Amino acid sequence: MEQNAAYEGQQIYHPKGWWGHYVFSQDHKIIALQYTCVALAIGLTGMFLSMMMRMQLGFPGLFDSIDAGSYYQDVTMHGMIMVIYLLTALFLGGFGNYLIPLMLGSRDMAFPFVNMLSFWVYFLSVIILSASFFVPSGPTGAGWTLYPPQSILEGTPGGDGAGILLMLISLVVFIIAFTMGGLNYITTVLQSRARGMKMMRMPLIIWCIFLATFLGLLAFPALFVGGIMLTFDRVLETSFFMPEIFKGGEVLDYGGGSPVLFQHLFWFFGHPEVYIIALPAFGIISELISCHARKNIFGYNMMVWALVAIAGISFIVWAHHMYVAGMNPYLGFFFATTTLIIAVPTAIKVYNWVLTLWHANIKMTVPMLYCLAFLITFLIGGLTGLFLGNVSVDVPLSDTYFVVGHFHMVMAVSPVLALYGGLYHWFPSVTGRMLDDRLGKIHFWITFIGTYLIYFPMHYIGFLGVPRRYYSNQQYDFIPDSVADLNQFITICALIVGASQFILLYNFVNSAIRGKKASKNPWGACTLEWQTLESPPGHGNWGDQLPVVYRWPYDYGLPGATADFVPQNVPDEQIT
Repeated sequence: MEQNAAYEGQQIYHPKGWWGHYVFSQDHKIIALQYTCVALAIGLTGMFLSMMMRMQLGFPGLFDSIDAGSYYQDVTMHGMIMVIYLLTALFLGGFGNYLIPLMLGSRDMAFPFVNMLSFWVYFLSVIILSASFFVPSGPTGAGWTLYPPQSILEGTPGGDGAGILLMLISLVVFIIAFTMGGLNYITTVLQSRARGMKMMRMPLIIWCIFLATFLGLLAFPALFVGGIMLTFDRVLETSFFMPEIFKGGEVLDYGGGSPVLFQHLFWFFGHPEVYIIALPAFGIISELISCHARKNIFGYNMMVWALVAIAGISFIVWAHHMYVAGMNPYLGFFFATTTLIIAVPTAIKVYNWVLTLWHANIKMTVPMLYCLAFLITFLIGGLTGLFLGNVSVDVPLSDTYFVVGHFHMVMAVSPVLALYGGLYHWFPSVTGRMLDDRLGKIHFWITFIGTYLIYFPMHYIGFLGVPRRYYSNQQYDFIPDSVADLNQFITICALIVGASQFILLYNFVNSAIRGKKASKNPWGACTLEWQTLESPPGHGNWGDQLPVVYRWPYDYGLPGATADFVPQNVPDEQIT
Protein backbone atom coordinates (compact mmCIF):
# COMPACT_ATOMS: atom_id res chain seq x y z
CA MET A 1 0.00 0.00 0.00
CA GLU A 2 1.13 3.51 -0.74
CA GLN A 3 1.15 6.12 1.94
CA ASN A 4 -2.21 7.84 2.32
CA ALA A 5 -3.27 11.30 3.37
CA ALA A 6 -3.85 10.22 6.94
CA TYR A 7 -0.25 9.17 7.25
CA GLU A 8 0.92 12.57 5.99
CA GLY A 9 -0.62 14.14 9.05
CA GLN A 10 0.83 11.57 11.42
CA GLN A 11 2.10 12.98 14.69
CA ILE A 12 5.68 11.86 15.19
CA TYR A 13 7.45 11.69 18.50
CA HIS A 14 9.29 14.86 19.49
CA PRO A 15 12.23 14.15 21.82
CA LYS A 16 12.84 16.23 24.90
CA GLY A 17 16.33 16.94 26.22
CA TRP A 18 19.72 15.50 25.37
CA TRP A 19 18.83 11.97 26.49
CA GLY A 20 15.71 11.97 24.33
CA HIS A 21 17.59 13.27 21.29
CA TYR A 22 20.73 11.13 21.37
CA VAL A 23 20.42 8.22 23.82
CA PHE A 24 16.84 6.97 23.95
CA SER A 25 16.06 8.44 20.56
CA GLN A 26 13.18 7.22 18.41
CA ASP A 27 14.58 8.92 15.31
CA HIS A 28 15.64 6.26 12.81
CA LYS A 29 18.72 8.29 11.84
CA ILE A 30 20.07 8.44 15.41
CA ILE A 31 19.27 4.76 15.93
CA ALA A 32 21.20 3.97 12.75
CA LEU A 33 24.23 5.81 14.14
CA GLN A 34 23.89 3.96 17.46
CA TYR A 35 23.85 0.61 15.66
CA THR A 36 26.85 1.67 13.57
CA CYS A 37 28.96 2.83 16.53
CA VAL A 38 28.29 -0.26 18.66
CA ALA A 39 28.84 -2.62 15.71
CA LEU A 40 32.14 -0.94 14.79
CA ALA A 41 33.28 -1.05 18.44
CA ILE A 42 32.66 -4.79 18.81
CA GLY A 43 34.04 -5.26 15.29
CA LEU A 44 37.36 -3.73 16.37
CA THR A 45 37.42 -6.33 19.14
CA GLY A 46 36.89 -9.07 16.57
CA MET A 47 39.69 -7.64 14.41
CA PHE A 48 42.05 -7.60 17.41
CA LEU A 49 41.28 -11.29 18.04
CA SER A 50 42.11 -12.09 14.42
CA MET A 51 45.46 -10.34 14.83
CA MET A 52 46.22 -12.54 17.85
CA MET A 53 45.37 -15.65 15.83
CA ARG A 54 47.59 -14.55 12.99
CA MET A 55 50.50 -13.80 15.34
CA GLN A 56 50.32 -17.34 16.67
CA LEU A 57 50.16 -18.88 13.19
CA GLY A 58 52.89 -16.66 11.75
CA PHE A 59 55.21 -16.63 14.76
CA PRO A 60 54.33 -19.64 16.95
CA GLY A 61 55.12 -19.23 20.62
CA LEU A 62 56.00 -15.53 20.33
CA PHE A 63 53.42 -14.61 22.97
CA ASP A 64 53.23 -16.83 26.03
CA SER A 65 49.68 -15.62 26.65
CA ILE A 66 48.45 -17.30 23.44
CA ASP A 67 48.20 -20.95 24.34
CA ALA A 68 46.08 -23.56 22.60
CA GLY A 69 43.01 -22.80 24.71
CA SER A 70 43.08 -19.04 24.21
CA TYR A 71 43.71 -19.55 20.48
CA TYR A 72 40.49 -21.54 20.07
CA GLN A 73 38.63 -18.99 22.17
CA ASP A 74 39.90 -16.25 19.86
CA VAL A 75 38.79 -18.23 16.80
CA THR A 76 35.30 -18.71 18.24
CA MET A 77 34.73 -15.14 19.34
CA HIS A 78 36.24 -13.65 16.17
CA GLY A 79 33.91 -15.62 13.92
CA MET A 80 30.75 -14.96 15.91
CA ILE A 81 31.48 -11.26 16.42
CA MET A 82 32.25 -10.55 12.77
CA VAL A 83 29.35 -12.47 11.23
CA ILE A 84 26.54 -11.69 13.67
CA TYR A 85 27.36 -8.68 15.81
CA LEU A 86 29.27 -6.62 13.22
CA LEU A 87 28.13 -7.31 9.67
CA THR A 88 24.49 -8.29 10.31
CA ALA A 89 23.99 -5.42 12.75
CA LEU A 90 25.79 -2.86 10.60
CA PHE A 91 24.11 -3.72 7.30
CA LEU A 92 20.58 -4.05 8.63
CA GLY A 93 20.67 -2.02 11.83
CA GLY A 94 22.88 0.75 10.43
CA PHE A 95 22.14 1.07 6.71
CA GLY A 96 18.62 -0.35 7.02
CA ASN A 97 17.56 2.07 9.72
CA TYR A 98 19.02 5.10 8.01
CA LEU A 99 17.95 4.46 4.43
CA ILE A 100 14.52 2.80 4.55
CA PRO A 101 12.43 5.82 5.68
CA LEU A 102 14.49 8.32 3.66
CA MET A 103 14.46 6.32 0.44
CA LEU A 104 10.77 5.52 0.73
CA GLY A 105 9.72 9.08 1.50
CA SER A 106 8.58 8.31 5.05
CA ARG A 107 8.97 10.37 8.21
CA ASP A 108 10.26 7.46 10.27
CA MET A 109 9.88 3.74 10.82
CA ALA A 110 6.37 2.42 11.26
CA PHE A 111 7.03 1.75 14.97
CA PRO A 112 9.66 4.20 16.25
CA PHE A 113 9.51 3.04 19.88
CA VAL A 114 10.00 -0.60 18.88
CA ASN A 115 12.87 0.55 16.68
CA MET A 116 14.56 2.19 19.67
CA LEU A 117 13.91 -0.89 21.78
CA SER A 118 15.48 -3.18 19.17
CA PHE A 119 18.74 -1.24 19.38
CA TRP A 120 18.91 -1.44 23.16
CA VAL A 121 18.18 -5.17 23.12
CA TYR A 122 20.97 -5.55 20.53
CA PHE A 123 23.26 -3.51 22.78
CA LEU A 124 22.35 -5.82 25.67
CA SER A 125 23.33 -8.84 23.55
CA VAL A 126 26.74 -7.25 22.88
CA ILE A 127 27.21 -6.60 26.61
CA ILE A 128 26.36 -10.23 27.46
CA LEU A 129 28.74 -11.50 24.78
CA SER A 130 31.52 -9.19 25.98
CA ALA A 131 30.98 -10.37 29.57
CA SER A 132 32.18 -13.83 28.55
CA PHE A 133 35.71 -12.40 28.25
CA PHE A 134 35.68 -11.70 31.99
CA VAL A 135 34.31 -14.94 33.48
CA PRO A 136 36.93 -17.15 35.17
CA SER A 137 37.51 -19.62 32.33
CA GLY A 138 36.92 -17.08 29.55
CA PRO A 139 34.69 -17.35 26.50
CA THR A 140 33.86 -20.62 24.80
CA GLY A 141 36.44 -22.09 22.43
CA ALA A 142 34.13 -24.57 20.73
CA GLY A 143 34.34 -22.83 17.34
CA TRP A 144 31.95 -20.18 16.06
CA THR A 145 29.57 -22.89 14.81
CA LEU A 146 29.20 -24.15 18.43
CA TYR A 147 29.01 -27.81 17.42
CA PRO A 148 28.14 -30.23 20.20
CA PRO A 149 29.45 -32.23 21.93
CA GLN A 150 32.54 -29.96 22.07
CA SER A 151 30.51 -26.91 23.05
CA ILE A 152 28.91 -28.81 25.96
CA LEU A 153 31.66 -30.94 27.43
CA GLU A 154 34.10 -29.78 30.05
CA GLY A 155 37.65 -29.85 28.77
CA THR A 156 36.84 -27.69 25.76
CA PRO A 157 38.57 -24.29 26.10
CA GLY A 158 36.29 -22.15 28.20
CA GLY A 159 34.01 -25.16 28.70
CA ASP A 160 34.43 -25.30 32.47
CA GLY A 161 32.73 -21.97 33.07
CA ALA A 162 29.87 -19.82 31.90
CA GLY A 163 31.40 -18.82 28.54
CA ILE A 164 29.16 -21.06 26.40
CA LEU A 165 26.04 -20.03 28.36
CA LEU A 166 26.77 -16.34 27.89
CA MET A 167 27.33 -16.95 24.17
CA LEU A 168 24.00 -18.78 23.81
CA ILE A 169 22.09 -16.22 25.90
CA SER A 170 23.63 -13.40 23.86
CA LEU A 171 22.52 -15.05 20.62
CA VAL A 172 18.97 -15.51 21.90
CA VAL A 173 18.83 -11.83 22.95
CA PHE A 174 20.26 -10.77 19.56
CA ILE A 175 17.57 -12.74 17.74
CA ILE A 176 14.88 -11.01 19.82
CA ALA A 177 16.37 -7.64 18.81
CA PHE A 178 16.53 -8.69 15.15
CA THR A 179 12.91 -9.85 15.21
CA MET A 180 11.69 -6.51 16.58
CA GLY A 181 13.72 -4.56 14.03
CA GLY A 182 12.87 -6.92 11.19
CA LEU A 183 9.10 -6.74 11.66
CA ASN A 184 9.46 -2.95 11.79
CA TYR A 185 11.36 -2.93 8.48
CA ILE A 186 8.82 -5.16 6.75
CA THR A 187 5.89 -3.07 7.96
CA THR A 188 7.57 0.19 6.95
CA VAL A 189 8.33 -1.04 3.43
CA LEU A 190 4.82 -2.40 2.91
CA GLN A 191 2.81 0.36 4.58
CA SER A 192 4.78 3.61 4.77
CA ARG A 193 5.87 4.38 1.23
CA ALA A 194 5.32 7.83 -0.26
CA ARG A 195 2.68 8.44 -2.90
CA GLY A 196 3.83 7.02 -6.19
CA MET A 197 6.49 4.82 -4.58
CA LYS A 198 5.36 1.53 -6.05
CA MET A 199 7.26 -1.61 -5.13
CA MET A 200 8.90 -1.65 -8.57
CA ARG A 201 10.05 1.93 -8.08
CA MET A 202 11.92 1.19 -4.88
CA PRO A 203 15.72 1.48 -4.99
CA LEU A 204 17.42 -1.89 -5.23
CA ILE A 205 19.04 -1.48 -1.82
CA ILE A 206 15.58 -1.30 -0.23
CA TRP A 207 14.62 -4.50 -2.05
CA CYS A 208 17.82 -6.11 -0.76
CA ILE A 209 17.28 -5.05 2.86
CA PHE A 210 13.61 -6.06 2.62
CA LEU A 211 14.48 -9.56 1.39
CA ALA A 212 17.41 -9.94 3.82
CA THR A 213 15.03 -9.10 6.66
CA PHE A 214 12.60 -11.79 5.46
CA LEU A 215 15.48 -14.26 5.39
CA GLY A 216 16.43 -13.38 8.95
CA LEU A 217 12.87 -13.66 10.25
CA LEU A 218 12.60 -17.14 8.73
CA ALA A 219 16.14 -18.40 9.44
CA PHE A 220 16.96 -17.04 12.89
CA PRO A 221 14.25 -19.15 14.62
CA ALA A 222 16.27 -22.28 13.74
CA LEU A 223 19.29 -20.86 15.59
CA PHE A 224 17.00 -19.63 18.38
CA VAL A 225 15.57 -23.11 18.95
CA GLY A 226 18.98 -24.77 18.55
CA GLY A 227 20.50 -22.34 21.07
CA ILE A 228 17.79 -23.02 23.67
CA MET A 229 18.07 -26.80 23.21
CA LEU A 230 21.86 -26.58 23.50
CA THR A 231 21.45 -24.57 26.70
CA PHE A 232 19.20 -27.30 28.09
CA ASP A 233 21.82 -29.91 27.19
CA ARG A 234 24.42 -27.95 29.12
CA VAL A 235 22.37 -26.85 32.14
CA LEU A 236 19.75 -29.59 32.53
CA GLU A 237 21.81 -32.42 31.00
CA THR A 238 19.18 -33.24 28.42
CA SER A 239 20.26 -35.05 25.24
CA PHE A 240 18.82 -33.16 22.31
CA PHE A 241 22.20 -33.11 20.58
CA MET A 242 24.30 -35.33 22.85
CA PRO A 243 24.84 -38.98 21.93
CA GLU A 244 26.12 -41.63 24.30
CA ILE A 245 29.64 -40.52 25.22
CA PHE A 246 32.56 -42.32 26.82
CA LYS A 247 35.08 -40.07 28.57
CA GLY A 248 38.11 -41.52 30.35
CA GLY A 249 36.46 -44.94 30.35
CA GLU A 250 33.38 -43.51 32.04
CA VAL A 251 29.91 -43.33 30.45
CA LEU A 252 28.48 -39.80 30.75
CA ASP A 253 24.81 -39.09 31.50
CA TYR A 254 23.93 -38.50 27.87
CA GLY A 255 22.39 -40.64 25.19
CA GLY A 256 20.05 -40.62 22.21
CA GLY A 257 20.84 -37.14 20.92
CA SER A 258 22.16 -36.22 17.47
CA PRO A 259 25.03 -33.77 16.96
CA VAL A 260 24.18 -33.75 13.26
CA LEU A 261 20.71 -32.39 14.10
CA PHE A 262 22.33 -29.29 15.58
CA GLN A 263 24.42 -28.90 12.45
CA HIS A 264 21.26 -28.98 10.34
CA LEU A 265 19.63 -26.35 12.56
CA PHE A 266 22.74 -24.19 12.58
CA TRP A 267 23.28 -24.26 8.83
CA PHE A 268 19.58 -23.87 8.05
CA PHE A 269 20.22 -20.49 9.64
CA GLY A 270 23.87 -20.25 8.61
CA HIS A 271 23.54 -20.24 4.86
CA PRO A 272 20.66 -17.75 4.68
CA GLU A 273 22.87 -15.71 7.03
CA VAL A 274 25.38 -15.51 4.17
CA TYR A 275 22.71 -13.75 2.12
CA ILE A 276 21.45 -11.69 5.06
CA ILE A 277 24.88 -10.08 4.79
CA ALA A 278 25.38 -10.39 1.02
CA LEU A 279 22.02 -8.97 -0.10
CA PRO A 280 22.48 -5.52 1.51
CA ALA A 281 26.00 -5.49 0.04
CA PHE A 282 24.45 -6.21 -3.39
CA GLY A 283 22.04 -3.33 -2.85
CA ILE A 284 24.80 -0.88 -1.92
CA ILE A 285 26.79 -1.85 -5.02
CA SER A 286 23.72 -1.40 -7.24
CA GLU A 287 23.13 2.12 -5.91
CA LEU A 288 26.77 3.14 -6.14
CA ILE A 289 27.42 1.73 -9.61
CA SER A 290 24.42 3.46 -11.16
CA CYS A 291 25.12 6.79 -9.44
CA HIS A 292 28.89 6.96 -9.94
CA ALA A 293 28.78 5.55 -13.47
CA ARG A 294 26.02 8.07 -14.37
CA LYS A 295 23.96 5.38 -16.08
CA ASN A 296 20.62 3.65 -15.58
CA ILE A 297 20.92 0.33 -13.80
CA PHE A 298 20.72 -2.40 -16.42
CA GLY A 299 17.75 -4.76 -16.15
CA TYR A 300 16.03 -3.44 -13.02
CA ASN A 301 13.15 -5.97 -13.16
CA MET A 302 15.56 -8.82 -13.78
CA MET A 303 17.67 -7.68 -10.82
CA VAL A 304 14.63 -7.67 -8.53
CA TRP A 305 13.56 -11.17 -9.54
CA ALA A 306 17.15 -12.42 -9.28
CA LEU A 307 17.21 -11.11 -5.69
CA VAL A 308 13.92 -12.88 -4.94
CA ALA A 309 15.32 -16.10 -6.44
CA ILE A 310 18.52 -15.84 -4.39
CA ALA A 311 16.51 -15.33 -1.21
CA GLY A 312 14.28 -18.33 -1.94
CA ILE A 313 16.98 -20.78 -3.03
CA SER A 314 19.22 -19.83 -0.08
CA PHE A 315 16.98 -22.03 2.13
CA ILE A 316 17.72 -25.24 0.23
CA VAL A 317 21.51 -25.18 0.05
CA TRP A 318 22.50 -25.35 3.73
CA ALA A 319 23.85 -28.89 3.81
CA HIS A 320 26.73 -28.17 1.41
CA HIS A 321 28.47 -27.20 4.65
CA MET A 322 27.94 -30.76 5.91
CA TYR A 323 29.29 -33.09 3.24
CA VAL A 324 31.74 -34.56 5.78
CA ALA A 325 29.32 -34.51 8.73
CA GLY A 326 27.94 -38.03 8.32
CA MET A 327 24.60 -37.24 6.70
CA ASN A 328 23.09 -39.47 4.01
CA PRO A 329 25.44 -39.34 0.98
CA TYR A 330 22.50 -39.17 -1.43
CA LEU A 331 21.65 -35.76 0.01
CA GLY A 332 25.02 -34.53 -1.27
CA PHE A 333 23.78 -34.73 -4.87
CA PHE A 334 20.69 -32.63 -4.06
CA PHE A 335 22.57 -29.90 -2.21
CA ALA A 336 25.38 -29.80 -4.79
CA THR A 337 22.71 -29.24 -7.46
CA THR A 338 20.96 -26.45 -5.53
CA THR A 339 24.33 -24.83 -4.86
CA LEU A 340 24.99 -24.67 -8.60
CA ILE A 341 21.46 -23.38 -9.23
CA ILE A 342 21.81 -20.45 -6.81
CA ALA A 343 24.88 -19.38 -8.78
CA VAL A 344 22.58 -18.55 -11.73
CA PRO A 345 20.63 -15.59 -10.25
CA THR A 346 23.85 -14.45 -8.54
CA ALA A 347 25.60 -14.45 -11.92
CA ILE A 348 22.67 -12.50 -13.40
CA LYS A 349 23.35 -9.70 -10.91
CA VAL A 350 27.05 -9.64 -11.81
CA TYR A 351 26.20 -9.52 -15.53
CA ASN A 352 23.79 -6.64 -14.93
CA TRP A 353 26.41 -4.69 -12.96
CA VAL A 354 28.97 -5.19 -15.73
CA LEU A 355 26.47 -4.16 -18.41
CA THR A 356 25.60 -1.07 -16.35
CA LEU A 357 29.28 -0.13 -16.51
CA TRP A 358 29.45 -0.79 -20.27
CA HIS A 359 29.89 2.52 -22.11
CA ALA A 360 29.12 4.39 -18.89
CA ASN A 361 30.55 7.74 -17.83
CA ILE A 362 32.44 6.27 -14.89
CA LYS A 363 33.56 8.69 -12.18
CA MET A 364 36.53 7.19 -10.32
CA THR A 365 35.37 8.35 -6.92
CA VAL A 366 36.26 6.42 -3.76
CA PRO A 367 32.81 4.72 -3.70
CA MET A 368 33.30 3.62 -7.31
CA LEU A 369 36.73 2.18 -6.48
CA TYR A 370 35.09 0.05 -3.82
CA CYS A 371 32.41 -1.02 -6.31
CA LEU A 372 34.96 -2.23 -8.85
CA ALA A 373 36.96 -3.98 -6.13
CA PHE A 374 33.77 -5.68 -4.93
CA LEU A 375 32.96 -6.99 -8.40
CA ILE A 376 36.40 -8.57 -8.78
CA THR A 377 36.51 -9.99 -5.27
CA PHE A 378 32.97 -11.34 -5.24
CA LEU A 379 33.52 -13.03 -8.61
CA ILE A 380 36.69 -14.74 -7.41
CA GLY A 381 35.14 -15.74 -4.08
CA GLY A 382 32.05 -17.06 -5.84
CA LEU A 383 34.07 -19.20 -8.23
CA THR A 384 35.97 -20.85 -5.38
CA GLY A 385 32.58 -21.49 -3.79
CA LEU A 386 31.60 -23.55 -6.85
CA PHE A 387 34.63 -25.75 -6.08
CA LEU A 388 33.36 -26.42 -2.57
CA GLY A 389 29.79 -26.97 -3.75
CA ASN A 390 30.95 -30.13 -5.53
CA VAL A 391 31.03 -33.11 -3.16
CA SER A 392 34.06 -34.81 -4.69
CA VAL A 393 36.10 -31.58 -4.45
CA ASP A 394 34.76 -30.48 -1.09
CA VAL A 395 35.59 -33.67 0.81
CA PRO A 396 39.41 -33.37 0.47
CA LEU A 397 39.32 -29.55 0.81
CA SER A 398 36.91 -29.43 3.76
CA ASP A 399 38.47 -28.08 6.95
CA THR A 400 41.54 -26.84 5.10
CA TYR A 401 42.70 -23.27 4.57
CA PHE A 402 41.05 -23.32 1.14
CA VAL A 403 37.74 -22.95 2.96
CA VAL A 404 39.14 -20.09 5.05
CA GLY A 405 40.32 -18.30 1.91
CA HIS A 406 36.99 -18.78 0.12
CA PHE A 407 34.88 -17.85 3.13
CA HIS A 408 36.77 -14.64 3.80
CA MET A 409 36.82 -13.55 0.16
CA VAL A 410 33.05 -13.94 -0.23
CA MET A 411 31.81 -13.29 3.34
CA ALA A 412 34.35 -10.85 4.76
CA VAL A 413 36.28 -8.95 2.10
CA SER A 414 33.42 -8.56 -0.42
CA PRO A 415 30.79 -7.30 2.08
CA VAL A 416 33.34 -5.06 3.79
CA LEU A 417 34.30 -3.48 0.44
CA ALA A 418 30.62 -2.77 -0.22
CA LEU A 419 30.26 -1.52 3.35
CA TYR A 420 33.13 0.93 2.96
CA GLY A 421 31.77 2.13 -0.38
CA GLY A 422 28.40 2.76 1.25
CA LEU A 423 29.95 4.61 4.19
CA TYR A 424 31.86 6.94 1.85
CA HIS A 425 28.77 7.46 -0.33
CA TRP A 426 26.25 8.30 2.41
CA PHE A 427 28.63 10.05 4.80
CA PRO A 428 27.64 13.51 3.39
CA SER A 429 23.97 12.73 4.00
CA VAL A 430 24.65 11.81 7.64
CA THR A 431 27.08 14.61 8.55
CA GLY A 432 26.69 17.27 5.86
CA ARG A 433 30.43 17.01 5.17
CA MET A 434 32.67 15.21 2.69
CA LEU A 435 35.27 12.64 3.61
CA ASP A 436 38.90 13.33 2.74
CA ASP A 437 39.34 11.90 -0.77
CA ARG A 438 43.11 11.43 -0.49
CA LEU A 439 42.88 9.48 2.77
CA GLY A 440 40.02 7.48 1.28
CA LYS A 441 42.11 6.34 -1.67
CA ILE A 442 45.10 5.48 0.54
CA HIS A 443 42.84 3.39 2.76
CA PHE A 444 41.25 1.72 -0.27
CA TRP A 445 44.47 0.60 -1.94
CA ILE A 446 46.02 -0.74 1.26
CA THR A 447 42.84 -2.63 2.12
CA PHE A 448 42.20 -3.97 -1.40
CA ILE A 449 45.72 -5.14 -2.20
CA GLY A 450 46.40 -6.28 1.37
CA THR A 451 43.35 -8.55 1.56
CA TYR A 452 44.41 -10.32 -1.64
CA LEU A 453 47.90 -10.85 -0.23
CA ILE A 454 46.26 -12.37 2.87
CA TYR A 455 43.65 -14.68 1.38
CA PHE A 456 45.07 -15.77 -1.99
CA PRO A 457 47.93 -17.70 -0.35
CA MET A 458 45.39 -19.46 1.88
CA HIS A 459 43.90 -21.18 -1.16
CA TYR A 460 47.34 -22.58 -2.02
CA ILE A 461 47.94 -23.66 1.59
CA GLY A 462 44.56 -25.40 1.48
CA PHE A 463 45.56 -27.36 -1.62
CA LEU A 464 48.60 -28.54 0.35
CA GLY A 465 46.18 -29.98 2.89
CA VAL A 466 46.98 -27.64 5.77
CA PRO A 467 44.06 -27.95 8.21
CA ARG A 468 42.27 -24.88 9.54
CA ARG A 469 41.64 -24.16 13.24
CA TYR A 470 44.92 -25.79 14.26
CA TYR A 471 46.88 -24.00 16.94
CA SER A 472 50.20 -24.98 15.39
CA ASN A 473 51.30 -26.67 12.16
CA GLN A 474 54.90 -27.31 13.18
CA GLN A 475 54.63 -30.93 14.26
CA TYR A 476 53.14 -32.37 11.04
CA ASP A 477 55.48 -33.99 8.49
CA PHE A 478 53.07 -33.62 5.55
CA ILE A 479 53.13 -29.81 5.83
CA PRO A 480 56.14 -28.40 3.94
CA ASP A 481 58.43 -25.80 5.50
CA SER A 482 57.29 -23.22 2.92
CA VAL A 483 53.95 -23.00 4.76
CA ALA A 484 55.66 -21.40 7.75
CA ASP A 485 57.14 -18.70 5.49
CA LEU A 486 53.75 -18.11 3.88
CA ASN A 487 52.09 -17.84 7.29
CA GLN A 488 54.62 -15.21 8.31
CA PHE A 489 53.95 -13.28 5.10
CA ILE A 490 50.17 -13.50 5.62
CA THR A 491 50.52 -12.32 9.22
CA ILE A 492 52.61 -9.28 8.27
CA CYS A 493 50.06 -8.33 5.57
CA ALA A 494 47.20 -8.80 8.05
CA LEU A 495 48.86 -6.51 10.58
CA ILE A 496 49.33 -3.81 7.91
CA VAL A 497 45.71 -4.09 6.71
CA GLY A 498 44.45 -4.07 10.30
CA ALA A 499 46.45 -0.96 11.13
CA SER A 500 45.19 0.77 7.95
CA GLN A 501 41.61 0.60 9.22
CA PHE A 502 42.48 3.35 11.68
CA ILE A 503 43.01 5.61 8.64
CA LEU A 504 39.31 5.14 7.95
CA LEU A 505 38.35 5.85 11.57
CA TYR A 506 40.51 9.00 11.61
CA ASN A 507 38.97 10.11 8.32
CA PHE A 508 35.46 9.65 9.73
CA VAL A 509 36.08 11.54 12.95
CA ASN A 510 38.17 14.33 11.43
CA SER A 511 35.84 14.85 8.45
CA ALA A 512 32.73 14.88 10.63
CA ILE A 513 34.25 17.79 12.58
CA ARG A 514 36.40 19.67 10.07
CA GLY A 515 35.58 18.17 6.69
CA LYS A 516 34.60 20.13 3.60
CA LYS A 517 30.91 21.04 3.67
CA ALA A 518 28.88 18.97 1.24
CA SER A 519 26.15 20.21 -1.05
CA LYS A 520 22.69 18.78 -0.55
CA ASN A 521 23.21 16.21 -3.34
CA PRO A 522 26.97 15.98 -3.87
CA TRP A 523 26.90 12.85 -6.05
CA GLY A 524 23.97 13.92 -8.25
CA ALA A 525 21.82 10.94 -7.18
CA CYS A 526 18.18 10.35 -8.13
CA THR A 527 16.99 8.66 -4.94
CA LEU A 528 14.91 10.43 -2.31
CA GLU A 529 17.40 10.53 0.59
CA TRP A 530 19.25 13.32 -1.28
CA GLN A 531 16.08 15.34 -1.94
CA THR A 532 15.23 16.37 1.64
CA LEU A 533 14.71 20.05 2.47
CA GLU A 534 17.90 20.19 4.50
CA SER A 535 21.11 18.22 4.70
CA PRO A 536 21.57 16.34 6.98
CA PRO A 537 17.83 15.54 7.11
CA GLY A 538 16.04 17.10 10.06
CA HIS A 539 13.52 15.63 12.44
CA GLY A 540 10.69 14.05 10.45
CA ASN A 541 12.83 14.11 7.28
CA TRP A 542 10.46 16.01 5.00
CA GLY A 543 9.05 19.12 6.64
CA ASP A 544 5.35 19.76 6.13
CA GLN A 545 4.89 17.88 2.86
CA LEU A 546 5.94 14.35 2.09
CA PRO A 547 7.42 13.79 -1.36
CA VAL A 548 5.49 12.38 -4.28
CA VAL A 549 7.31 9.88 -6.51
CA TYR A 550 6.94 10.03 -10.28
CA ARG A 551 9.61 7.67 -11.61
CA TRP A 552 12.06 4.87 -10.85
CA PRO A 553 15.28 5.66 -8.95
CA TYR A 554 17.80 5.47 -11.81
CA ASP A 555 16.90 8.17 -14.35
CA TYR A 556 20.42 9.09 -15.42
CA GLY A 557 20.98 10.64 -18.85
CA LEU A 558 17.25 11.08 -19.53
CA PRO A 559 16.69 12.34 -23.13
CA GLY A 560 15.55 15.96 -23.16
CA ALA A 561 16.84 16.73 -19.66
CA THR A 562 19.54 19.38 -19.16
CA ALA A 563 21.03 17.68 -16.09
CA ASP A 564 22.35 14.13 -16.35
CA PHE A 565 20.00 12.95 -13.59
CA VAL A 566 16.33 13.41 -12.70
CA PRO A 567 15.30 12.84 -9.05
CA GLN A 568 12.38 10.55 -8.28
CA ASN A 569 10.22 13.40 -6.98
CA VAL A 570 10.44 15.58 -10.13
CA PRO A 571 7.33 15.36 -12.36
CA ASP A 572 7.68 15.14 -16.14
CA GLU A 573 6.47 18.69 -16.71
CA GLN A 574 9.28 20.10 -14.53
CA ILE A 575 12.10 18.38 -16.40
CA THR A 576 14.29 20.97 -18.09
